[in-house]
Amino acid sequence: MIIVAVVGSKNSGKTMIIESLIRKFSRKGYRIAAVKHIPEPNFTIDSEGKDTWRFRKAGALKVVSVAPKEVAIIKDVDTGNFTLKEIIDQCGDVDIIFLEGFKELVAKRMEVPKIVAVKSVEEALNASKRFNSILAFAGFFSRENLNLNVPYFNIEKDFEKLVGMVENLVGKKKRK
Repeated sequence: MIIVAVVGSKNSGKTMIIESLIRKFSRKGYRIAAVKHIPEPNFTIDSEGKDTWRFRKAGALKVVSVAPKEVAIIKDVDTGNFTLKEIIDQCGDVDIIFLEGFKELVAKRMEVPKIVAVKSVEEALNASKRFNSILAFAGFFSRENLNLNVPYFNIEKDFEKLVGMVENLVGKKKRK
């Protein structure tokens, strides 16, 4: 199993990158998990008034909803101190875990390769100082003025090359 984090500023293309990677790798037969960091402190996936919400308000520590085509588990957890291991443990038996966000959690972790979605050369330069283990930068601008020691891929033109880099990582991990 390998973890690949996709980090970057708001509206930099993170979701598009992960969505495209998931599509490519799931078609190739890889088992994928995706984990999204949601920084809004009052966010809930639940809806006020729904049965699941009522169960939680009544005191249930965990609510499991079973529908014909999906299962959802909702539990109250203080994620402020969530570790990378705790996140991984939620994902089960998969080949690749794509993380969206979690900048603070993964910034200096050498074992987590990062694709940094950037909107400008300046963002790429700043990110190169902030993050370790940058696999690649990805964005929508041309690479003409980008002089870094890390590859840059235009999301629209070079995406297959980015897929190849990630697949190479997965292959190396499987061989160990």
